[in-house]
Amino acid sequence: MTANATRVLVLNSGSSSVKYQLLDMSDGARLAVGLVERIGEETSRLAHTPLATGGDKREREARIADHDEALKAVADELAADGLGLDSPELAAIGHRVVHGGLKFTEPTVIDDAVLKEIERLVPVAPLHNPANITGIRTAQALRPDLPQVAVFDTAFHTTMPEHAARYAIDVETADAHRIRRYGFHGTSHAYVSRKTAELLGKAPEDVNVIVLHLGNGASASAVAGGRCVDTSMGLTPLEGLVMGTRSGDIDPAVVFHLKRVAGMDADEVDELLNKKSGLVGLCGDNDMREIRRRIDEGDRRAALAFDIYIHRLKKYIGAYSAVLGRVDAVAFTAGVGENAAPVREAAVKGLEELGLAVDADLNSVRSDEARLISPEYARVAVAVVPTDEELEIANQTYALVSN
Repeated sequence: MTANATRVLVLNSGSSSVKYQLLDMSDGARLAVGLVERIGEETSRLAHTPLATGGDKREREARIADHDEALKAVADELAADGLGLDSPELAAIGHRVVHGGLKFTEPTVIDDAVLKEIERLVPVAPLHNPANITGIRTAQALRPDLPQVAVFDTAFHTTMPEHAARYAIDVETADAHRIRRYGFHGTSHAYVSRKTAELLGKAPEDVNVIVLHLGNGASASAVAGGRCVDTSMGLTPLEGLVMGTRSGDIDPAVVFHLKRVAGMDADEVDELLNKKSGLVGLCGDNDMREIRRRIDEGDRRAALAFDIYIHRLKKYIGAYSAVLGRVDAVAFTAGVGENAAPVREAAVKGLEELGLAVDADLNSVRSDEARLISPEYARVAVAVVPTDEELEIANQTYALVSN
């Protein structure tokens, strides 16, 4: 790697989308950001913002057949701004990979063996790993000489002790089929727990934090001294909190009940629990802004959905307070966590005995900055910490290839 190679391209390849950012690691500046969505549909959309030149966002709609075509379109947009993939300043491409199992506990340079192992994990991440693999292969074809680095969503959670990671099922069956709690949103939990410690003016190893990553997907983690000791998502991202379209925790016997009494097969139950449950299943909406608007108009279904959402959040805050023993902070992050003040207020209301409270004025402020929203007298700090998964992926990627 040459001395002037300080740029990292971060790629997050979904089943029908590619999110990307180009960052300069010498100062953390974002040079370009963009999104390709609806890949494979009749009308795809590419939105690109060249931050380095201060140019306006460029958008175009046309069919983009596959990820190969999508990444080539991204490369063309970057090249138009003088930021092409052939630049000698590009040090590496960092890929978000959702599932790394137990083998990958840190960022990893991708070679054939690594790619084969990511493929081997497809059965436990059928919705995510195939798209990640496609993005990796396309990027390798575009720049075969450049280091490609996988940063795994599950890696941060591999520090969980066995008593937190294992399910209480037959050990031989669990081991044979790799059934255990893996956890997800790891790059976000890692970033936010560390930034929360900074906000408190302490080192990460001196702080115990409960991180609440609340977006359309939602997860909680208990982080003790910078290490994850428990997390709400499990074998898949379905377990845990109530989410936009996912049920979260549910009696496993519901699956058998639906098979017996409703005649639903495995795929139908899978679709129900992952795509037709959570907030959208409860009230028809998975946008918290719309749900709050409906509540203000007296909509009882929306109010019940909100109450169920908050009830589950409180249960995890209480449970992780017990797991950690001492809690220094509760940090809210992601789309809902960063922007929905009523969610933050409701989540800690009634938990004063746990040392939690929010200041109404501080909580109502909208900001892109990490901040405390708890009153000075509160024993446990309550924070809002905007997550930055792309920066975390870029930092981990650059640190690896620099060494």
